[in-house]
Formats: sequence, C-alpha cells, structure tokens
Amino acid sequence: MDVCIAGTGRIRIEKKTALSLREMAAKALVLSLQDARLDHVDAVYSSNLLADEHQNQKHTAALFADAAGLFGVEALEVRAATASGAAALRLAYLAVSSGQIESAAVVGAEKMSDGSSQDNLAKSLDAEREVPRGLSMIRANAEIMKRYMDLYNINYECFLNFSLNSHRNSVSNSFALFQQTVSENEMLASRIIADPIRLFDCAPVCDGAAAVILTKSSRSSSSSVKIKASSAATDRFAIEDRKNPLELQAARLSSQKAYRQAEIKPEDIDFFELHDAFSIMSCLSLEACGFAEPGQGWKLAQEKEIFREGRIPVATMGGLKARGHPVGATSLYQICEMSMQLRNQAGENQVPGAGIGMTQSIGGAGTTVITHILVV
Repeated sequence: MDVCIAGTGRIRIEKKTALSLREMAAKALVLSLQDARLDHVDAVYSSNLLADEHQNQKHTAALFADAAGLFGVEALEVRAATASGAAALRLAYLAVSSGQIESAAVVGAEKMSDGSSQDNLAKSLDAEREVPRGLSMIRANAEIMKRYMDLYNINYECFLNFSLNSHRNSVSNSFALFQQTVSENEMLASRIIADPIRLFDCAPVCDGAAAVILTKSSRSSSSSVKIKASSAATDRFAIEDRKNPLELQAARLSSQKAYRQAEIKPEDIDFFELHDAFSIMSCLSLEACGFAEPGQGWKLAQEKEIFREGRIPVATMGGLKARGHPVGATSLYQICEMSMQLRNQAGENQVPGAGIGMTQSIGGAGTTVITHILVV
C-alpha cells in the first residue's frame, strides 16, 4: 500500500524570526493538519539539529507536538546532521507503510539566528580528526571544490549557473528568504568565504519550519502525492578516508536504491530537488545520481539544462541557496515544494508535465544521504 502526503505546511523563511522555536514548529504543524483536513495524527516525528546549542532545548518532538495541541501521541526526534528532515520523513514513511501507524506528522524547525551556526554545524564532521585541523562545513566543501576544479581543469565560472538558477527560481516563491535575481558580475565580485567558495556558492543561515502529514493511500484521494521510494546510505565518515571524495558514494548508493524501489531510471525523473547547500554539492549530486558522467555535472548548469525549461530542473523553488537552508526543516520544505510541483500548483515555478520528482538530502560533508522519489 502506498504512503501518501496528505497535507503540507510551512512558514516563510526569515533571516531572523520573532517567533520562538516551538511557535515556528507549531505553526507549520497546524497548517499541515489543516491542509490534510485532520485534527489529530498517531505520531509526530521531529527534525532539529541545533536547538541543544542555540535554544538550550532537547526533547523537541514532544515539545513541538505539545505546542500544536497534539497530546498523547507518539513523538520522536530524528537526526542525521543536515539531512535530519529527510531522516524524520523516512522514519514516518516506514512507520506508516508497516501498518503500525495510520497517520504521522513530520515537522522540522530550526532557529539558526540564535547562535553560532557554522561552529555548531562543524560538529557533523569528525570531532577527533577533522575539526582539530580547522575543518568546517564550508572549508570541507571548499577543499572538495578545489580538488574537482584541479582534476577536471575547469574554472570558477563553470559553477555560476547553479546559484543563478536558484535565485531565478526563488523570485516567485513567497516563502523564500531571497526573492531577487543575481547577476554573474555580482557573483564574481562577491567575497571569498573559503577559496574557491564565494558568498553566492553557499546557503544562508536562516530560520524556518515546515511539516508534512503522511497517511496510507486508502485514507487519501486518488490525486494525492505518493512516496514511491525512500532510501538511505552512508560513506566513510571522514573525507580523507574515502577512496574518491568526488564520487559522493552515499548519494550514488542511495539514489540507486531509490530507483530500484520505484522501478524507474534517472531519465524518468522530471525534476530533482537536490541539496544545493554548496555549488559543488549540486554538481557532484548530479553526477552521483546518474544525470551526468563524472566531471560533467557542471556542464548541465553551464548549458542551462538544470533550469526549469531544461532536461533535469533543480532547485525549482529556489533550493537551499535562495529559498534558504534552516537545516532541520530544509528537507521538509523540499517535500512541500515537490508536492506543489506534482499537483501542478507551483504557479510561475511550475515544471511542465511534472509527474515524478526526486529529492536528496546530504548529512554532513556527504556522509549520510537520503533519497525520496515522489509521484502522483
């Protein structure tokens, strides 16, 4: 029996919201319940990464459920670094598909503005071997990007369209943090964060919350969006231990599992909501998932094949780069946006003929990758 997305809810992403973390989560949960026309669910699975450090708060699943008026339910927090939202979704998917749970809410909320996000995100790396040598999420991706550029003898300009596409798509997304386009000149003039990564190559620190409701297909309409595949895989934890750090082994394994579950091939995917926290990750994800050969992912961007009118549209509502990346909620924003695309409700951002969508979330520096394929 298929697991369906019966409802979605999200709040606008902001640089710094006036809402508390629980208020953000409760608002998204209530909106998703209203969309699903439900007043209760059997379980709540939450995703949050930074509340321990930023809000001095643990036990977020029970907190979020309580704030939304959902008493007596199973409530569990799920984490997989920056792929936590996708991990929570996967747990809910497995619970509903097993028959143990009839309906489940998945909620992600993150208030990154309350603390030092980059320092705390670095805890997703190896605390004994990587962090002591000064590695952070930005520096890890910068090292990978430099290695890619050197190996394939390409320049920085080859990556520009990844960010240009994201900002182009965010303009008409009223929930996005950035709602303006950027130019090539602006990107090239932007400051270097960690060479060769510039300001427009990385997703912003921000606040946001999103939620989805999962039910069995028998409780949803025939037009509901269905989860046809949910898969996860890992790579070696430390980047230096990987045979080829440019391969994104976890992304490759996770996508292959998902293709087998859904009984499709990469060419059947109509659009791809990838984890574009950094431009290099967009490039490597396209290669790992079979949309381009190794060393060729940047060409899909350069030739505008990743644009909405292209062969494999990505970041169709702005992606992590321009919509925003409130880490615990990011994957659920992707699911909300994919549902809109598949229901033909994306307005100016609509991908023509969208019938099969794939989303992929990356935890850490490519360590954990979770893939979902959605269809109507």
